[in-house]
Amino acid sequence: MRSTAEPGHGAISVQIVPNPVVAHKVSGDTYEFPFDVLVRETGGRSVTIRQVSADVYALGGLHVANETYNATQIANLGFPTSVPANGELRYHFAPRKSVTDDRLFNSVSAQIRVDGYDNTNTPASATVTVTVTR
Repeated sequence: MRSTAEPGHGAISVQIVPNPVVAHKVSGDTYEFPFDVLVRETGGRSVTIRQVSADVYALGGLHVANETYNATQIANLGFPTSVPANGELRYHFAPRKSVTDDRLFNSVSAQIRVDGYDNTNTPASATVTVTVTR
């Protein structure tokens, strides 16, 4: 996991549950990828979440997908966008994607990144890599 923060400012850490993310076949070549993003504030100042993004890689690093949820989309899903000082948030996502070749599940990973800023407008971000299985 990578995170960036400045001393005396808000900071966040991220955990994905479950890790690995388990793909569930919905029908045909459509799979659902349910996972939770746990965001913890670790710097002692509240942090406003700007976006959560996922970059998906297969076959040794080939970028195959990107999904981004901005603050408005997160709020529209019914989730708060502010992490209290020393608090945590839990977001649940379950995107559905077409996977035309099941062999891709042998080498899929994703980088989940959360970007935000504290009450002084100082950026805070964290990135975690997860694997994806079927």
